[in-house]
Order: sequence, then structure tokens, then C-alpha cells
Amino acid sequence: MRKFSVLGANHTSFTVSNLDRTTAFFSEALGFKVLSKAPRDANIIQNVTGVEGADIIVAYVEGPGGHRVELIEYLSPADRGKVESKPCDTGFAHVAYDVDDVEAAVAAAAAYGFSPLGAPVGIDKGPNTGAHVVYLRDPDGVTVEFIGKPGASA
Repeated sequence: MRKFSVLGANHTSFTVSNLDRTTAFFSEALGFKVLSKAPRDANIIQNVTGVEGADIIVAYVEGPGGHRVELIEYLSPADRGKVESKPCDTGFAHVAYDVDDVEAAVAAAAAYGFSPLGAPVGIDKGPNTGAHVVYLRDPDGVTVEFIGKPGASA
């Protein structure tokens, strides 16, 4: 028997190489509000993440419906790497946003280094039936999906 309750979602997080670029994408291209941007205590971060020598700066942005995205730029350790994954790889993740104009969203994202992985296509099954969807990825591998809801521009 479960002895706790999930109260709600707190945030989605991405580790990025350029916090300013990615924060600008969310705030300028998507219209999210920047809630905070500041360094964190290295000792706490090392304990939370298990990453020895972790030194980070974190930004929080908030979009429609109160969805928060945490963006983290690691300043150290020096041996940090980059995840190179495809949508078919186990552990791959993305965040999806409903939009009223998929093509306009793709164009806005391009100014921040996001490139489509394919062309917008119509969905024929599931909760997004009738929507047009497209995946986009930035230079860090952060992947977003834009879902043009039925009746919206494709």
C-alpha cells in the first residue's frame, strides 16, 4: 500500500551548455516568464546529484498552465560530456507544447538554434488525433515537440 501522495508536477529539467541562449528561447520564442536565474551552493548540488565538483547556474522559466522548466548550466566539473541520443533510444526525453501555429513556432525556435527533426505531420490516433506535430532539437540535444491542435494552423 502506498504511503504517500504525488501532489503535482514541480518542473521539467534540461542540462544545457549555454544558459543564456536556452533561457532566451523559452522566454522570447515561447513567451515563458523567467522566474529566477542564479548559482547554487556547490556542496548541496554535489550531494543531490552525486557529481563531484559540480558548480552550476540554474534558471527557472514558467509557461502556460504554470508548467516550470529548470535549465541548468554546469560550470564544472571539467570532464562533463554531452548526451547524443535519438528519439528511439531508451532514456530519450522531450517536452511537448500545444501551439496555435506549428509553422510559426518552428520559425521562432529556429532563431535559437532549434532545427526540426522532420516535417510537421498529422496524427491519426490517440489524444492528439487531428493535430499536426513536429519535433525540434537544439545544439545541446534539448528536444521540444510542438503540437498544433485541431483547427489550428499546420
